[in-house]
Amino acid sequence: MKVLFNSIYYLFVVAIMVIALLLLATMIPIPGNIQAKIVKSGSMEPTIKTGGLVIIALSDSYKKGDVITFGKDTKTQIPTTHRIIEINGEGSLKTFITKGDANDAPDPTKTKQSEVSGKVIFSLPYLGFVLDFARKPFGFILLIGVPALIIILDEIGKIVKEVKAIKRRKLNATENNQQKNQTR
Repeated sequence: MKVLFNSIYYLFVVAIMVIALLLLATMIPIPGNIQAKIVKSGSMEPTIKTGGLVIIALSDSYKKGDVITFGKDTKTQIPTTHRIIEINGEGSLKTFITKGDANDAPDPTKTKQSEVSGKVIFSLPYLGFVLDFARKPFGFILLIGVPALIIILDEIGKIVKEVKAIKRRKLNATENNQQKNQTR
């Protein structure tokens, strides 16, 4: 039973750490490196589900069929993740015509290569919902704060228990030494 509890406990700790790291990855984009983005529409379904988390990375070259993320990522603007269906131009003048897999028509505007945040490496379905919830104050408290507090309290309890055990061993050792001295 103790092994099962410890396994669940450590799985819980790892899950919290993963959520916290992914939350940081979506909030602090590092240009030129791997980024995590939350998909907020169903335009790429069934390939990428609404609420999915896409992991993207800049690439030296993009080809027809690649799924890319492009556009501004601000509080009011959401980047788009769509598939390249046509490439026009060369070098710095290269543009992409993109289309969501679930959309009937291509996107109305061409995307410049400089506007591309990266190519989708892989996606994790529905994890974006969890991270989006964790970005809100109540969600952060519920998903990160409360479990972290439980872990901290549990660790403090273990420390207190160990300190008491050490004191008990010292007291027993002292009593044994006194008994030995009295019997001599």
